[in-house]
Amino acid sequence: MEERKKIVETPLMRQYFSVKAKHPEAILLFRVGDFYETFGEDAIIASRILGIVLTRRANGSATQFVELAGFPHHSIDTYLPKLVKSGYKVAVCDQLEDPKLTKKIVKRGITELVTPGIAYNEQLLVQKENNYLCALYFSGTNEGGAAFLDISTGTFKITQGSLDYIEVLLSDFSPKEIVVQREYIKGFKERYGQSYYTSTMDEWAFVPKACEDKLKKQLNVSTFKGFGIERLQLGITAAGTILFYLEQNYNAGAAHICSVSRIDKNDFVWLDRFSVRNLEIFESASGTNGVALLDVIDKTCSPLGGRMLKYWLSMPLKVKDDIVNRHDIVEFFVEHTDIRNELRDRLSKVGDLERITARAAAGKIMPREIIQLRRGLEQMEPIKRLCKQSGNDSVTELGNQMLLFEELRESINKKLAQEPAAQFGKGDIIADGVSEELDELRNIARHGKDYLLQIQRREIDRTGISSLKISYNNIFGYYLEVRNAHKEKVPADWIRKQTLINAERYITQELKDYEEKILGAEEKIYELEQKIFNEIVADIQKEIKGIQTSGAIIAQIDCLSSFAQLAVENKYCRPEIDDSLKIEIKQGRHPVIETLMPEGETYIANDLYLDSESQQIIILTGPNMAGKSALLRQTALIVLMAQIGSFIPAESAQIGIVDKIFTRVGASDNISRGESTFMVEMTETATILHNISERSLVLLDEIGRGTSTFDGMSIAWAIVEFIHQNGFGAKTLFATHYHELNELESIYSRVKNYHIAVKEIDNKVIFLRKLCPGGVAHSFGIHVARMAGMPGKVVESAQRVLNMLEKKNDNGNNLGQVNDNDSTDKKNAYGNFDADNLQLSLFQLDDPLLLDIKDKLTEIDINRMSPLDAFDVLRELKKQLGLKEK
Repeated sequence: MEERKKIVETPLMRQYFSVKAKHPEAILLFRVGDFYETFGEDAIIASRILGIVLTRRANGSATQFVELAGFPHHSIDTYLPKLVKSGYKVAVCDQLEDPKLTKKIVKRGITELVTPGIAYNEQLLVQKENNYLCALYFSGTNEGGAAFLDISTGTFKITQGSLDYIEVLLSDFSPKEIVVQREYIKGFKERYGQSYYTSTMDEWAFVPKACEDKLKKQLNVSTFKGFGIERLQLGITAAGTILFYLEQNYNAGAAHICSVSRIDKNDFVWLDRFSVRNLEIFESASGTNGVALLDVIDKTCSPLGGRMLKYWLSMPLKVKDDIVNRHDIVEFFVEHTDIRNELRDRLSKVGDLERITARAAAGKIMPREIIQLRRGLEQMEPIKRLCKQSGNDSVTELGNQMLLFEELRESINKKLAQEPAAQFGKGDIIADGVSEELDELRNIARHGKDYLLQIQRREIDRTGISSLKISYNNIFGYYLEVRNAHKEKVPADWIRKQTLINAERYITQELKDYEEKILGAEEKIYELEQKIFNEIVADIQKEIKGIQTSGAIIAQIDCLSSFAQLAVENKYCRPEIDDSLKIEIKQGRHPVIETLMPEGETYIANDLYLDSESQQIIILTGPNMAGKSALLRQTALIVLMAQIGSFIPAESAQIGIVDKIFTRVGASDNISRGESTFMVEMTETATILHNISERSLVLLDEIGRGTSTFDGMSIAWAIVEFIHQNGFGAKTLFATHYHELNELESIYSRVKNYHIAVKEIDNKVIFLRKLCPGGVAHSFGIHVARMAGMPGKVVESAQRVLNMLEKKNDNGNNLGQVNDNDSTDKKNAYGNFDADNLQLSLFQLDDPLLLDIKDKLTEIDINRMSPLDAFDVLRELKKQLGLKEK
């Protein structure tokens, strides 16, 4: 505290700490002259993150100092994003008055608070990705409301539901920041993890009535019926909280938040975070070097389309008519190449209308962005014309919903320079002819010296003083200088200002008037340009709602035409979508893997059939690297692509609407939460079993491998049995190395065995990648180890052990068959198998090390051994077992 008292002695530091006290959690950028400075702990952090010099500044005496790190004010757009991306909230404190106009310390205040969820800066935003701020409101322990706002586009969505549903939405929307009640933050992190950037607000920001009033005021409505959200009280509370949060963070630019939509879980496919991760929809498991589904299918031409595609992938449709309508439009674009190509050319010139208008609403728009906005709006007319001339009802309807914004485009064309300067003071912003006063000031600023020369020539002609000249100094501005030899010729209307040894200096009223114009021209030009520019921004703000509506149509057209482009380039087919409970795919391919095949190789396509009555569950066996996991993923991705409205990588497909896609593919630890691979595996599987329905698609890969062989196989067996008996007919693909699970086909009518075919030639394995009926009992693991470059001695030793185990297994008891005549055993429920009937050959095996010891003991002739020899043998056996001498 003593050090703090010393630091705050200076007026500047007193002012700094008074501002800092209001936002102690934020890094404070404190404007001092032409620099933004940070002090104390903030300076240490800023220096480390930004790579700027950390210094110490004396504060009143040589023994007092404070850490200091700063950067030029014009570099804020470079440095501020780095701080936010590093996980810090940043408060920007600006000078609120001109230092020249005050003799006291300059008045300063917070003008902006920037967090990961409140961002307009392009360096903080990904072009084809929404930047969502989320607010959660919890009612008790079983239900919550959620609101998602992208302040950079104005997209605003709300919903409410179970805590599991909230978890799915957090995975789908991937918010950059989540606002929760302060008292709920611990529970939130325990349930949803530590990975989210969270901010807290006190209870007052979550009062339902206050939040409802806040949202109504924002939307300028007296009822929510027009938005279909009137019954979502928890969601409305979350939405109001977001608006309070924006207000608290000095964000006044919310004029573009003029609509809100509901998220209805009954309209979209349930994709939990495990499935999103396992299917590598948005990110590859290989990181930046890998390829995700989005990387392959994103053929969009505009940022608007790119963001909408990601949203569609997050929330695939499950309403048949909506899906078929998208397929109809895609098919039209596939068949009409000329229209598709011209549309895509126009779409590529639209730019980011949503984010430009959002910056206009916040007053953060730059002149050149308005030019880009105008160019984007100019594309509306040809796009609308192409849609209306298409002859396709659905495409025509999209065109009919678009506006043309003639008045706004005319206003921008008339008032803004065709190539405006990047910022004020760096060149012309406003066009000539808009303001007579502005044109005159520009003429003065640009041609002031010429006018002074005209005055000089005129006065020389009038007075006959040939040596007359006009000059300037800081004391009394522009003046006329006359040598003493000519001072008798000086007119009476000149006013003497200074006498020199050899000359006299005079001023005139005309010079004074023009001096004021010249010296004030630049400042007045800036003020006038700013005023007219603000008028243009106000014109844009009036059209925000219309631009957002038309932008959404542009995004749809972009997505659907990109699906058509994808289908043409990759030879995709249109799937048949119906209300049946079956999935039938002919010659399906993995959409990502097929694009990564080496030159000259083609992806091996496969047929697949699943339904709820005859072939509900497929037990898929086959060696490592044969392609089991790829087949599982490709099935899910084909269904997913079909239900977002895309064509699919197959010859044909009939897909009954899927409501949920669950996957358990691959192993992963969650060390930060104290969970092992097996714990994660069981948690994810439990989530699946608790949420499946008759329309669910379930993909399970190697369930049970995280524990001992017998535990794992028992669990896998029980899971298959549960899905068959209690899973409502959920269609399931179950890949496994537990070949004993093939026995389930003979027990349960809707379980079928399939395998991925391989061929073994000269002790080498060839992967055929073909799905065939029936199970297999060979994993070819040693072959794979050899292919991976395992040392030869290891491979040979493994082969010897395998031969020994297989020989031992042949002499033991094989997997017992359940008595087909006993209906109770054959159809028993989950967990009720007779343990005596389930005998595994592995129970009869000895440990290879023990077998080696057994062989050594067998070779010993104890009748011929001396006591010392016996001690040596015992010592060697203990060493082999890893036992130390006591």
